[in-house]
Amino acid sequence: MKIEKDHVVRLHYTVSEAGGEAIESSRESEPLAVLIGHNAIIPGLEAALVGREAGETFDVTVAPDQAYGERRPGLVQRIPRKHFKNQKLAVGMQIVVPTQMGPRPVTVEKIGLSVVDVDLNHPMAGKSLSFNVEVIDVREATAEEKDHGHVHGEGGVEH
Repeated sequence: MKIEKDHVVRLHYTVSEAGGEAIESSRESEPLAVLIGHNAIIPGLEAALVGREAGETFDVTVAPDQAYGERRPGLVQRIPRKHFKNQKLAVGMQIVVPTQMGPRPVTVEKIGLSVVDVDLNHPMAGKSLSFNVEVIDVREATAEEKDHGHVHGEGGVEH
């Protein structure tokens, strides 16, 4: 069965910055289960899966515009230090801060006595990502999975 929209795919992956060391891998845990066509993974990886079959292994490099987007320089903000309470902060660390749109991961850029500069860009923004993917299995999604927009059962959401 070839992968297409509304199929559930279980896969193992290893991702690295193009030409770099592995950043993350699923190979030491359960495979990732995704519902194709429902924005469950970055667009470039999803596009590379379409048309593949269970048992296939492949490599793909995904450009920033098909991954986490380009870096946007205007996304650095200065936040009063009091909002971090007694957190131990270090330049480069990633923390979650409350925003008007809900919790958001940020990267600490600069620490002052009364303010902290944080970068709201995704940590992988502006980076090409290389994936090694192994397709474990493929099945048609259930009507409920299509309605909910995510995988249920093994590797998915338990309701």
